[in-house]
Amino acid sequence: MLLFMVIAYLFVTIGIGLWAAQRVKNTADFAIAGRHLPMYMIITTTFATWFGSEIVLGVPAKFIEGGLKAVVEDPFGAGMCLILVGLFFAAKLYRMTLLTISDYYRERYGRAVEVICSLIIMLSYLGWVSAQVTALGLVFNLLSGGAVSIPMGMAIGVLSILVYTLWGGMWSVAVTDFIQMIILVVGLVVLAWFASDMAGGAGKVIELATSRDLFQFWPEPTWHEIIFFFGAAITMMLGSIPQQDVFQRVMSANTERAATHGTVIGGTAYIFFAFVPMFLVASALLIMPQETAELLKDDPQKVLPTLVMDKMPLVMQVLFFGALLSAIKSCASATLLAPSVTFTENIWRQFRPEKISDRENLLAMRISVLVFAVGVLAYSIKMEGTPIYELVSSAYQVPLVGAFVPLVFGLYWKRANTQGALCAVALGIGVWLVFMVTPALHEAFPQQLAGLLAAMVGMVAGSLAPQVVRNSHAPHHRVVGVE
Repeated sequence: MLLFMVIAYLFVTIGIGLWAAQRVKNTADFAIAGRHLPMYMIITTTFATWFGSEIVLGVPAKFIEGGLKAVVEDPFGAGMCLILVGLFFAAKLYRMTLLTISDYYRERYGRAVEVICSLIIMLSYLGWVSAQVTALGLVFNLLSGGAVSIPMGMAIGVLSILVYTLWGGMWSVAVTDFIQMIILVVGLVVLAWFASDMAGGAGKVIELATSRDLFQFWPEPTWHEIIFFFGAAITMMLGSIPQQDVFQRVMSANTERAATHGTVIGGTAYIFFAFVPMFLVASALLIMPQETAELLKDDPQKVLPTLVMDKMPLVMQVLFFGALLSAIKSCASATLLAPSVTFTENIWRQFRPEKISDRENLLAMRISVLVFAVGVLAYSIKMEGTPIYELVSSAYQVPLVGAFVPLVFGLYWKRANTQGALCAVALGIGVWLVFMVTPALHEAFPQQLAGLLAAMVGMVAGSLAPQVVRNSHAPHHRVVGVE
């Protein structure tokens, strides 16, 4: 019965996505919903895109092991990313008539920086999308009692998302996100209320969490603890800013106010609502203490699904898996679309004729979605067994050290130039790689923070040094913030 309900839900979301796909007439509709989304849809699609498998399965597992300080990267860093985008980036970027975030790098720094940053951004999506695909495989494996293997579950999940994303692009993603966010919020709130009752009341759950120091947020007052806490915090907080999925939501808004306010509200809601899955897992310690202790040693990600499957009635199981699938599908569809659009617009265009029609461009975007989906599925199967939280967090180090500094300095520092951007990318990624492959270095200092500092040095030094490399690309648009 439960499996039947989940399959029915998948077909309903596919139907909604295909219905929304009727609005897609050109590449702007496919990539940024024709800039027609009202503020409430910007809020829901921003929230739903961020609220993926890691927040339902990965974050609670990390929280129960190490408390709030163990999840500073996500949800706190991730939610702050959206708030920072709304406060400092959305207005400037919205005023520019661009299709992708990589278009900004081309207009500001030229083709070379555009291609390099596009590759960096695309690479970062592998880990994020793989986390969602991995969770889909886990869900189908659990629901079928092991009859469906995790790789087979991954394939089924990818296919269900691919169908409407392939045809409807951002329109389908935004409309399904709206529906899925409602199911997600209602489902998890009802589950939290039911689990609280089973555990003897919310007060007992909070009391247990307090006794285990799970609400301890700040690190120990030592240099090593503080610097690694800070490094973890900025990974998603800053590394997610130069990302196509965030940019798509900003550019899909129908007004500048919707673009700025929508992302801030979505980010704030994300941080607060992330406490619900954490509360659910903490309640598991009271409801099934022995099983929870065993799962924490084996696979902490299974604590919440096991609580629901073993201790709750069918209606709660339907609500949980409906909410979980809503979280995964909304996140996966967005992160499947973003790198595909980036590839078509900013990589493939280098090798195609200038006079290509919009219809041909739209076809190329759809083919890119299909190819990227197949690639992600293969990568997810290969990475099977890697914790979902680790897949997501590691994905954002690359754009943090490679793409963040050129974006910020390009918008806020008039003297930033192509040579500075290239130096920032080279130094940022170079230092990051050196730290990553040298145990003594990355154990003493966070590799992502070292890369970020190196990128800032590269940008300033490269921009102020005598110019050897110049931007040969003539901008088609005024770059806001750099008169």
